[in-house]
Amino acid sequence: MDVERDAGRGGNGAATTVPGVTTGALARRLGVAPTTLRTWDRRYGLGPAQRADGHHRRWSAEDVAVVEEMCRLTATGLPPAEAAHQAVSRRGTLLPVAVPTQRRTPRRPAQDTLERRHRGLSRAATRLDAPGVRSLLAEAVDRHGLVGAWQDVMVPALHAIGRKWEEAGDRYVEVEHFLTWHVSGVLHRGPVAPATLAAPPVVLACVPAEQHSLPLEALSAALDEIGLPQRMFGAAVPVEAVTAAVRRTGPRAVVLWAQARSTANLPLARQLAESRWGVRGARGGPAVVLGGPGWAGRTVRGALRPSTLPEALSALERLYPEFAASPVTAGPGRA
Repeated sequence: MDVERDAGRGGNGAATTVPGVTTGALARRLGVAPTTLRTWDRRYGLGPAQRADGHHRRWSAEDVAVVEEMCRLTATGLPPAEAAHQAVSRRGTLLPVAVPTQRRTPRRPAQDTLERRHRGLSRAATRLDAPGVRSLLAEAVDRHGLVGAWQDVMVPALHAIGRKWEEAGDRYVEVEHFLTWHVSGVLHRGPVAPATLAAPPVVLACVPAEQHSLPLEALSAALDEIGLPQRMFGAAVPVEAVTAAVRRTGPRAVVLWAQARSTANLPLARQLAESRWGVRGARGGPAVVLGGPGWAGRTVRGALRPSTLPEALSALERLYPEFAASPVTAGPGRA
C-alpha cells in the first residue's frame, strides 16, 4: 500500500502521524483525473472517511480499497453508481482487495457488452492492476473464445492505450508494455488441439527489424487451438533465418508480419513466393500470407492479404483440404 505520512508533534511531545495519500497521488495510481475522484465523492460518497485539519483530503488504506473496488467493479461492466454502492457497502471488508471473477448476467446488446469489456480492460491496464487485467483477459477468452476475445476485447483495448500514448507523448508507455505482456501471456497459455494432421506446417515470422509480434502470437495461438501445424519464429527474423526455416520445413504457407511500411520487406516476400522444392514433376512452394498494415499498397503476385485474425484463419484452412472434415475445426475458438 502506497501510504504517505505527515509527521507532527502532539501537545505531549509524542510523535503523531496522519496516514493517507493525497487526491493527486491516488488519481495517478488509478489512472484517473483528480476531478474524477472529487466527482465520485460528491455523487457516490467515495471520499475519505476522515479529513485532516484545514482542507487537505487524505485517503486512508480503507478509503483507497473502496475506490479500487469501485474501479474493479466498473471494469467488469457494472454501472458506476451500482459499483460505487457495492464498494461503499463493503467498507471495512476490502483489505486485501479481492479481484472479482464473476459478473452479473448482461442485459444489454452483445456489442455494448463487448465495448464495456474492452473499456474495462483498458481502465484496469491504466491502473496497472495486474490481477484485474489477468481476470478480465481470462474471462474474455472463456466467454468469447480466443479469436473472439482477441478481435473484440484485446485489440480494441490495445488500440485505446495506443491512442493515449500518442496523445500524451511519452506517458502511458508503461501501460502499453504492461497490457502487451499480459495479453501475450494469455495467448501463450491458450489451448492446444491434439496433433492429428500429418501435413507441412505454417511458418510464422515477423520480417527483419519488426518487433511487434503480438498479432502473430495471436495467430499462432489460434492455429494451435484448432490443430493446424505451425512453426512460430517471433519478432525480427533475419532474411537468412526465414529462408532457412522455409527450406528445412517445406511449409504449406509462410505468414510474414509487418506492422510498419518501413519494415515490410518486398524482396523477401517475392523470394518466398517464387521458391520451389520437391522432385521434378511434383514441385511445390508455399503460399505467402502478408499480415499487418505495413504491407498496405505493396504487391506480391499470388500473395494472400487477410485483414483480420478470422480472415487469416479461414485463408490458411483453405490451404489444408485434408483438414476440412476434421472435428477440431468446430472448436471453441471458432465461435
